[in-house]
Formats: sequence, structure tokens, C-alpha cells
Amino acid sequence: MKRPVWTTLTALTAGLAVAASLAGPAAAAGPAAASGPVAGFTTASAPAGVRLHSTPAEDMVEAMQPGWNLGNSLDALGTDETAWGNPRITRELFDELEDEGFNSVRIPVTWGQYQGADHVVDPAVMDRVEEVVGWALEEDLIVLLNVHHDSWMWTNQMPTRHDEVLSQFTSLWEQVAERFRDHPDELLLESINEPQFAGASGDAQSYALLHELNVAFHETVRASGGGNADRLLVLPTLHTNADQGRLDALTATFDQLADPNLVATVHYYGYWPFSVNVAGGTRFDETAKQDVTGTFTRVHDTFVARGIPVILGEYGLLGFDRHTGTIEQGEKLKFFEYVGYQARTTGITTMLWDNGQHFGRTTFEWSDPTLIDQIRSSWSTRSGTASTDLVFVRAGEVTAQTVTLETNGTRFRGLYLGTKALRAGRDYTLAGDALTLSAPLLQRLAGDGQHGTQAVLQARFSRGLPWRFEIIGADTPVLQDAAGTTSDFAVPTAFHGDRLATMEARYLDGSNAGPHGWTSFKEFDVTFAPDTAAGRILLRPAFFAEVTDGAPVVLTFHFWSGETLQYTVVRNGTAVTGTVG
Repeated sequence: MKRPVWTTLTALTAGLAVAASLAGPAAAAGPAAASGPVAGFTTASAPAGVRLHSTPAEDMVEAMQPGWNLGNSLDALGTDETAWGNPRITRELFDELEDEGFNSVRIPVTWGQYQGADHVVDPAVMDRVEEVVGWALEEDLIVLLNVHHDSWMWTNQMPTRHDEVLSQFTSLWEQVAERFRDHPDELLLESINEPQFAGASGDAQSYALLHELNVAFHETVRASGGGNADRLLVLPTLHTNADQGRLDALTATFDQLADPNLVATVHYYGYWPFSVNVAGGTRFDETAKQDVTGTFTRVHDTFVARGIPVILGEYGLLGFDRHTGTIEQGEKLKFFEYVGYQARTTGITTMLWDNGQHFGRTTFEWSDPTLIDQIRSSWSTRSGTASTDLVFVRAGEVTAQTVTLETNGTRFRGLYLGTKALRAGRDYTLAGDALTLSAPLLQRLAGDGQHGTQAVLQARFSRGLPWRFEIIGADTPVLQDAAGTTSDFAVPTAFHGDRLATMEARYLDGSNAGPHGWTSFKEFDVTFAPDTAAGRILLRPAFFAEVTDGAPVVLTFHFWSGETLQYTVVRNGTAVTGTVG
């Protein structure tokens, strides 16, 4: 693994001195009120190729970029690391990850299930964790080892079992610290994942309890000596959340500990309605985008600007926990492109959460190569995107269609069909950021009445990845009446090439029906799911569980083409009937 090479501080100081002398006495005096150890300078704000401030902690965390999570393996609940469906970990996995461009791996471990009498960890489990950590280190990956699902299994009981929890937590870290005290500096330790406290009286109590855990972790690891005397230790915010109150509470802990070898960690899964596709959050719109901007700005200003390095210990989209199709492809690509840009420009190291749905643990192939290409590209540059990646063409009524390019600081270079450059003025026109695909082009590509994707165009930009447009032949979907039960009901659907985006549910009086009663738009896959191959739209038991018996519910299906169709369902006990309209 390659480590970054930086301009020496001596050379930089000399250069700044020359610049200051040319600018005059006021400039030579420097900023009047620099605050914190960084004095206003950070790696993220430095000119390209120049490092204005450096500490060993910052260097190590920066060298970790980018990182990956070994999720749902050693953290799985059950008999062993295969309990949640992933295969046993192999050394080859880490070799492949390093080849894929990752510089670090986070290894979550759930320890409490293996703690016996006097909180002693099963020696076989400790040996296995050490073996896996050793493989990763030998493959030149920096490793972040943590305490994972213990956070909601037993440490969350601290408000009512304070002494017992603190004793078990301290004992656990005494054992882990002892086992890993002589491992190289490239092993980092993280106190606890997503800390939370059941029954706490409020944030103030939760902050105080997390402070206790973080301090106990710090004292225990440091006291074990060896490499742990100055090993980088990673401390989370409450819930590993980036709200300002959470950040400020952790800052107070950093100030008290006054240890230069500490790192902060938060997680980020996006604006929640978009992240799970609920409440109409189908698009990476300005609200979702500003949520990203605000999060990274707060974390940078609170920690990075003060010289405290930050690891984004997990990031992704929450809907991925069900499947990666919960969020439409183009919208999720825009999310990851922007998250990568924000992380890069704010100096935050990222570690992609992967519970097995992204990188095959035995095939060593990506389930969505386009997605990982976008993520990988975002580590170093920006890519142009567009308002959509879906262009629907209806046979017999083919018209020109306009999409908005989002150039993200790049320049549009042309539109391509495969390797063939399309002709500006004939196949498309560009006015500002408005890209118009001509009617003759769309007629040629998808005007013959065939349904589904008929062609893929690429908008190429001056840097980064091209943006793909699917040209899709489609007609208005057709629904049919149906009967079933609350545990097995589906709307027969001829999709005709169209794609379902979301579903609304209302009673006849206009009030919202089903789960998440504060919105008419239901959660994708939790309450409904398209099954295009089988020609149906599934309505999940979770939807009917919160529907009033005997009350008609009007469903509105929203398709990506812009089409909307209505359908009425009535639940009577466990029986369900559905009618068109």
C-alpha cells in the first residue's frame, strides 16, 4: 500500500516566510486569532500537493483513505462468523481488497456473546479475531478493530445496570488490549459502535454515560502499555451521529483527555427519507444534498479544523440493508458521488459499510460495478451527473426530451452511443445545462414499440465518469383486480417497460393509511415492492398490519415515467380484495 508523500514542513515554512516578507509586516505577523492546535490550517484547505499541518494521528488516518467494513461476519450474532450468511473470512479477501484500492479495513466484532464467567472472552474467539486482524495487517491494510453490537445488547443497559456494564466493558477492553498490545501502529482500536442508552433521561445523561465508557476505554488501553501506550484510539459520538450536540459532547471528552493520539468517528447514511425511500424521498434532491453538506461541514468545523482527525466509520444508504434496488440507480450514484466529494474536500476518511451486499466474499466481484466505479472515482475527482438517468419513450408519440446536466465543475464533452459520438444539432442540442435529445434520435433508438431498455447513451465530461442514460421503450402500465390475504397479496401488473418509483396510501377521507402515518408515501420494499419479472406489485404484511379493517384504501402508484395509477384495496380480517381505480 502506498503512503502519501508530503512537502516537508521546513520547505513550507520557508515558502510562507518569503510570501509573508513580500506581503509586508501585517501578513508576516500571521492570523490574529487562530484557535485550536491547527491554527486555522488543515490538510483539506491546503493547496494541492502542500500539507500545512501534520500530526502522526492525521497522517495515519489520511493513509487509511479509502476504507471498507467487514460487516456481518465477526459481528454476527449466533454460533460463529457465518451466522448471518457470510462465509468464513479468508486471507485472500484482504489481498483482493488491497488490490481493489482500499487502504484500510474496519473489523466489527460482537464480543459479549462470547464472554463467560467473570467476563472472560472465549479464547478460541480471541484467537480467531487475532488471526483475521493479522491477515489484514500482513496484506498492508490499516485495521480498525471495535466493539460492535454489544452497544445495543448490553452496554445500552448502563442507565439501570451502571456498575455491572462498566465492569464488563472494562474487563473486555483489558483482554483485547492485552492481546493486541504488541501489534503494529497500523492497528487502531474503536471503543464502541453506535453507542446508545435505553431508558436514559435525555441527552445529558447519555452524554455523561458515553463519556464514562470512552474514558474507561482510554484509560484501560493506555494502561496496558506496549504499543497501546500511544496507539490511535477512536472515540464515537452518541449514536455515532453528527448532529452538533453530539459533536460538542465528544469534543468535551477530547478536551479532558488531552491525548494527541485520539480520533473521532461518526457514521453517515444520508437524509433518512431518501436513504430508505419513504415519504416521497425518491430523488437525491436539494434537501438530501444539503443534508450531506451540513453533516460534513459540521464534522470538519468541529474536529478536522482543530487538528482532530475523523473517520467516517460507516457510510452508505439504509435501504441497502434490504437490497440495493431500494433507491433508483441514478439517484444513488449522485449520492455517492457527492458524499465522496464532501469527504475528500473536508479531509474525512471514509469506510464503506458492506454486510456482504457489495463485494463478494468468495467471488471477489462487485455486485454493482457501476456503483463501485462511482465510489472509487469520487475518491479523487468529481464526475458530471444529470437530473435523471431514465428516458422513457412511448411508441407513436415520440417527442424530444430534455434533461438537466449537473456538471459539478466539469465540462460536457459530448454524447455517445457506445463508441460512436452523436452529432450536436442533429441528435441533441445543449443550451446551458439543458441537454435535449431529439425526436429523430429517440425514434431511431426506441420508437418501434418494444418495451424495456433499448439503448444506453453516455454523456462524457472533461473528467470523472460518464453519465449513463437508459433509453426505455414504455407504455402506460395496466393493473388488474385481485384477491388474496394480508400475508400474500399482489396487484397483477403489466409494467410495459415502466418502473415503479413509490406508492401512496390514503383512506377515502384523504387521511394517510398504513405505516408511517405522518406521510401518504409508504416505505419502499417494507410495505410494497415491484416484482417486474412476475408481473406484480407486492403489498407486504407490514402494510396491512396498520390498515383499518373494512376501510377502503386508495393506493396511488407513481412510476418513473411520470405515470400515476390508482388502485383500491380493502382488508377484511385476513382477506384482501383489490380493484382497479
